[in-house]
Amino acid sequence: MIVYPNINPIAIDLGFVSIHWYGISYVIGVLVAWVLLRYRVSHSQLFLDNEEIADLVFFAMLGIIIGGRLGSIIFYNFSYYLAHPLEIFFIHKGGMSFHGGLIGVIFSVWLFSCKKNISFFRITDFIVPVIPIGIGCGRIGNFINGELWGSPSNLPWAMIFPNSAAGGVARHPSQLYEAFFEGLVLFIILWWFSRIPRPVKATSALFLIFYGVFRFLVEFVRMPDQHIGYIAFNWLTMGQLLTMPMILLGIIFLIMAYQAEN
Repeated sequence: MIVYPNINPIAIDLGFVSIHWYGISYVIGVLVAWVLLRYRVSHSQLFLDNEEIADLVFFAMLGIIIGGRLGSIIFYNFSYYLAHPLEIFFIHKGGMSFHGGLIGVIFSVWLFSCKKNISFFRITDFIVPVIPIGIGCGRIGNFINGELWGSPSNLPWAMIFPNSAAGGVARHPSQLYEAFFEGLVLFIILWWFSRIPRPVKATSALFLIFYGVFRFLVEFVRMPDQHIGYIAFNWLTMGQLLTMPMILLGIIFLIMAYQAEN
């Protein structure tokens, strides 16, 4: 068994303000995605200059932050935040929903596509290969915060989180599983797939399918939110419930993409 290294979630404490690793992880994810998008645009048929890419990243970042926070509040803990409204703004403590962030990004990209008069799916196909970078960084932030740990395990790499509600029990380090599969592996798949021109919607569809599958599988060894528990069958979690439509939509979009090509 491995004992969690007890990383201080505060990276820099200036007294009047604290900078948390969780926030830094998101900043790193956005900056790396920005650099990769500038590289991708020179190898794509989407004509955007550096200023337009910066605008796109800014729109997407707002979507991630606002959508991710609202998703966490609405999907996972609405009653709590209704009773503690000021804590809505305590993002540094965690509490970001991927599915809420995805909805936020979709809305922000739609606004950008309308502003620039560019096909919505051409933009999503352009950006989704870099999204796993942000997901992976966010999961590392969860790990540093010692949150979203997994179910009890006796595997050699099972980890004990002594200073949390995990109760000192060896558990799956599910944050690292997600960082690996939803971050690194998904990035490799999408970057490889999009290296040559593909039908419009195809890359976006692949993102929905593979993220959905990876998240659905990891949820089997990730503890559900304590105040929610399992939604049904003593195994279906809220994360799995929200992920199933992604997989279905991804399959539909992939079929549509290749049918339109014929």
